[in-house]
Amino acid sequence: MTAKEILKELESLGNPSTKKVLLKHGAQEPFFGVKVQDLKKILKKTKKNHELSLALYATGNSDAMYLAGLMADESQISKATLQQWAKEAYWYMLSEYTVPWVAAETPFGFELGLAWIKSKKENIAAAGWSTLASYAALQPDENLDLAVYKKLLTQVAQEIHGAQNRVRYTMNGFVIAVASYISALTAPATSVAEKIGKVNVEMGGTACKVPLATTYIQKVIDKGYIGKKRKSARC
Repeated sequence: MTAKEILKELESLGNPSTKKVLLKHGAQEPFFGVKVQDLKKILKKTKKNHELSLALYATGNSDAMYLAGLMADESQISKATLQQWAKEAYWYMLSEYTVPWVAAETPFGFELGLAWIKSKKENIAAAGWSTLASYAALQPDENLDLAVYKKLLTQVAQEIHGAQNRVRYTMNGFVIAVASYISALTAPATSVAEKIGKVNVEMGGTACKVPLATTYIQKVIDKGYIGKKRKSARC
């Protein structure tokens, strides 16, 4: 399939109700409002396809960009491409999911995450925290720099309530991820969660809520899932 052919298929799969919801969350034209499960139907036909993923992301169509992330080949995508993708990820479905998921699966995910969280641009900083969270979820603890992750927890505790809107959301998610996926840091991450308490994020007038980190972490503990790693960041 070509990018042009996929765009035609995406148009046919567009759902008005889904599009209306996504517009409230920050999506902008051009896009069709395709459900993720329908995007995955296309993915079954294309599998991972490096060149096609680049072409789809370059269209600027949000549906195609999200699909590009699902389709991207982490073994071929370059650091420069991911940096460009992060700049072009204009709303949170792209900046906090699509780009970080792919970045976290590359050998330079940790490096990119650390660089991105220093950005003054909200979408890039948010991408950084999400990347670091996903990286923790994927990598064995022995491959992680636990000292850096512990310092980042301290940074979150000090800065989260004064951070930019979506950065607050991803910082909160970072604390949950560290507590859930890095067993050696569950205790300090839980302490940070208790310290930061409720995190207020403007959700664009939607019914979406920010998870309370302490409650979320306790659920993971109760289920016995602490330290259980993921095989892939993408879903």
